[in-house]
Amino acid sequence: MSDKTAFHEALVDLTAQLAGKPLDAALAQLLNTAHGPTSATYERLREACIQGAREGWLCEREGGGIRYGRVFKPEDALHRFSVDVVDMQNIAGPHHTHPQGEIDLIMPLEGEALFDGHPAGWCVYPPGSAHHPTVARGRALVLYLLPEGQIQFTR
Repeated sequence: MSDKTAFHEALVDLTAQLAGKPLDAALAQLLNTAHGPTSATYERLREACIQGAREGWLCEREGGGIRYGRVFKPEDALHRFSVDVVDMQNIAGPHHTHPQGEIDLIMPLEGEALFDGHPAGWCVYPPGSAHHPTVARGRALVLYLLPEGQIQFTR
């Protein structure tokens, strides 16, 4: 995968498999089984995220020690998911809620990085959930899929 267009195409295929499914523990299990850290999907997305961050079309913003950016807004081709990628190292991000849930792909880069206690792979938050996204024990890229791009930061 060499660029933003190829990254988009890979995400179109992935989001097609997510469309209409409830965001719950069963979806996390399905993603980790079909697209977990030993899969071609995981490796393709991880390499694209590393390359995109290096080239500057991913994680192009910085705030509070976190590099981040929305790569794609919700669109029909992505089955109404937005796509964000963050680069975090031993830090907690701003508290927020997920009105329609959140699907996260955790890609450790340094150390034994965990995202909210989860190792490499997928984590799914149900609608109405909230958290301080936290990377501990290293550095990781995290890809977020948000239905309709919905996220609400709390104060």
